[in-house]
Amino acid sequence: MSDTYFEILRPGINTTIQDKGRNHLYHIGITISGAMDQKIFKLSNALVNNDLNKGVLEFAYQGPLLKLKNGNINFSITGDVHFNIIRKNLSIEEGKSFQNYLLEEDDQVDIISTKNSVFGYLAVEGGFNIENVWNSCSINTKAKIGPNDGEKFSLGKKIFIKQSKVKKFIKKKINYKKSIEKNIRVLKGTNYNYFSEEAKKKFFSEEYSVSNLSDRMGMRLEGPILENTVNTNIKSEGLVKGVIQVPADGKPIILFSDHGTIGGYPKIAVVISADLDNVAQLTPSSKIKFSETTLDDAENFFKLYEDEMQKYIEEIK
Repeated sequence: MSDTYFEILRPGINTTIQDKGRNHLYHIGITISGAMDQKIFKLSNALVNNDLNKGVLEFAYQGPLLKLKNGNINFSITGDVHFNIIRKNLSIEEGKSFQNYLLEEDDQVDIISTKNSVFGYLAVEGGFNIENVWNSCSINTKAKIGPNDGEKFSLGKKIFIKQSKVKKFIKKKINYKKSIEKNIRVLKGTNYNYFSEEAKKKFFSEEYSVSNLSDRMGMRLEGPILENTVNTNIKSEGLVKGVIQVPADGKPIILFSDHGTIGGYPKIAVVISADLDNVAQLTPSSKIKFSETTLDDAENFFKLYEDEMQKYIEEIK
């Protein structure tokens, strides 16, 4: 086993291991988890020659400060991220996202912050030496599931890397261009008709603001209060990532990767799969509007989403 590892000199705000997520476990109360922004998570792996589902470090806002020990690695960072590479001779190199770098023993990666988004990703060639739990290495800190005892990483921890030496380093990059959209496309939810006609009109015509109460479980919104004319609580039903619940206070909540598997708040809508990455990257105070789409169009939008990701992957080769 490789003894190459990152020593955590600063853990950052919310640093965990994530991959695509764990499937087929809703029936026992285990949610999908996985990377909040699936596209740039996969692109981080593509840049270092990994399988696209290999586990990576996900960070939010302020990232970690990592020191490499016992080897050299090929790594990449994706997202709208401000980071530096501190070489062992103390020279500082400003890092650029969506390209790979060679890091040598005692070099450091200082992930200072994300910029106009929330999440970023760090991948290493060969991946991290971490165990899978239910066929995924994703960490769910609410349920304490995954490697590192289901916890986010803390000061002084070591994150071991499978591959200790880079055989041949080839520089790669992606000309990634992505602006965060403020128009969010949704399908009507299963409890859409619980809401008054005025509430439905407000939901699709007025603006909402992202609150500070957002994490990997979900995002609370501020804006028009949605009147429920039937029942503000229902028998608990199954939930999916992207569903928009409306509790008794009338303020919508968009559910994310670590959401509960069942819930009793009525569901007015669900964000389409093609827009989930975008929603996850919205920072507090961002203004958004919802627009209704059809199931057929949602499937077409997702096909375009996958085609765009494949285009970037082919650009790397």
